[in-house]
Amino acid sequence: MEFLPFTRPSLDEETIQGVVEVLRSGWITSGPKVKEFEAALSAHCGGRPVRVLSSATAGMEIALQLLGIGAGDEVITTPLSWVATGNVILHVGARPVFVDVDPLTRNIDLDQVEAAITPRTKAIMPVDLAGLPVDRDRLYAIAEHHGLRVIEDAAQSMGANWRGKPIGSFGDLISISFHANKNITTSEGGCLVLNDESQLPLFEKLRLQGVVRHADGTMDVDVAGGKANLTDIAARIGLGQLQRLEEFTAKRRQLARHYFASIDPELGLELPLQDFEQSNWHMFQPLLPLDRLSISRGEFIEQMKQCGIGIGVHYPAMHLFTLYRQLGWKDGDYPHAERIGERTVTLPLFPAMHSGDVERVGMAMREVLLPALT
Repeated sequence: MEFLPFTRPSLDEETIQGVVEVLRSGWITSGPKVKEFEAALSAHCGGRPVRVLSSATAGMEIALQLLGIGAGDEVITTPLSWVATGNVILHVGARPVFVDVDPLTRNIDLDQVEAAITPRTKAIMPVDLAGLPVDRDRLYAIAEHHGLRVIEDAAQSMGANWRGKPIGSFGDLISISFHANKNITTSEGGCLVLNDESQLPLFEKLRLQGVVRHADGTMDVDVAGGKANLTDIAARIGLGQLQRLEEFTAKRRQLARHYFASIDPELGLELPLQDFEQSNWHMFQPLLPLDRLSISRGEFIEQMKQCGIGIGVHYPAMHLFTLYRQLGWKDGDYPHAERIGERTVTLPLFPAMHSGDVERVGMAMREVLLPALT
C-alpha cells in the first residue's frame, strides 16, 4: 500500500497555478502577494495588524525584541515544545524559566506559573500543543495581575479558537507558523499578530536589516535588524491555503473523532484530551504504555514504518537537550513534560486522509503493540 506519512500539505490546482503566475511575473521576493496575504490574515484576526515572516521562530524573536526583553530578563514558558520556543529567548540574551505541563492538556500548567514569577520576569510564552488552546482567560488574568506581557507561541494554532474567538484575533503578541506540516502552509513561513500600528515601524526594521528607505532614494539604519522577510511565492501558497482553513479544520476534527473510535482500548494508549470545539487538531498524539511494552518507542516507529505508516515525535522535553543541560537543567525537573516527551508519538493526520486511513493506522498499531504488551 502507499506509504502514509504523518502529515502532508493539501495544495489545490488553483494555488499551484497561482504560484506559476507569480513565477512568470518576475516578482518573486516580497511584493504585492505578501501585502495581499497580510491583509487576508489581518481580516482573519479581526482587523489587527499582521506581518508575515520567513518563520514563526523569527516572529517570536522579533516579539521579544519589540518588548525590549534581553540580558537579565526572564520569560516563563513550557519545556514541552519545539526547541525554538526556548532558543529564541536565549538568542535575545534572556533566560527561559520552564514550568511543567498539565498532564491532561499537555500545555503549560497555569497553576504553577505564578510561583515561577520573579522580579526579573518580563513575559509569559505559552504554547498551544497540537493546537489545543491554553486557557486564555486565566493566562491573561495572571499576566495582568503581575504586569507581564504575553507572547503566544501559537505556531500550531491556526484554525483553533478560545471560546469562539479565533486564536490571533485577541491577546497580546501572537506568532503563528505556516511550516509545511502546519494546518495551513506557505512551505516555510509564519506571521506575527501585533497590537497596533505603532509597533509596525520597529517591526519592519527588525524584519529586514533595520533599513528605512526614503522617497529620495536614500536610506538609513538605526537598529541591527535581521533578514526574515517572506517571498511572494510563499505568500501565494498561503493565500490559497487560508481560503480552505475552515475546510481543513473540519476535516481534522472529523479524523480525530475517528481515531478515538478506531483505537483499540486494549492497547493501553493514553489518548489526548477530546476537544472538538476549540482545538484545530494539528496533531493526534497518544502516549505509548512503555512500562508495559517489550519494545521501545524507536522500535514501534520502525515497525509502523514497515507497515507503511509514518510516525512522528513531537516533542522531547527540551530542557533535557545538551544545550539546556549545560545551562543547569536536569532529569526530574519537570516530570510531566519528561514523561510525555518520552512516550509521545504523532499519528498520521492531514486533510487528504480518509476514514479508511485512520482505520489502517489503528489496525497497524494493534498488529505492532498487542504482541509487545507484557
